[in-house]
Amino acid sequence: MTAAPDRAPLAQCLFCRIVAGDQPASVVRSTPTVLAFRDIAPAGPTHVLVVPRAHVTDASVVGSADGPLLAEMLEVARLVAEEDGVAERGYRLVFNVGDDAGNSVPHLHLHVIGGRPMAWPPG
Repeated sequence: MTAAPDRAPLAQCLFCRIVAGDQPASVVRSTPTVLAFRDIAPAGPTHVLVVPRAHVTDASVVGSADGPLLAEMLEVARLVAEEDGVAERGYRLVFNVGDDAGNSVPHLHLHVIGGRPMAWPPG
């Protein structure tokens, strides 16, 4: 389990402001625990971010107690892919951790990217 500061909403955190409704976003799915919204710089026809409503810095602070949160994030990602019509052909799920991975917002988020063929390795 992570320390309390990794769970408290942060006024300077863009995704905390989106969750609070203080920053506009194109929300596609909402549950009591997570929020899914379209990325403002999409990497594909479908590019949605699934974030926990509670502030969690990134995947490096996630522990076994976070299993239910991660399961819900994955379920919402699957539903988004189905609703956007990309589930059958395939989609990519990505967690970025740290600067070298291109993580520009320090709030745990799962990218759901689809609607086009993707190369491997990414990046």
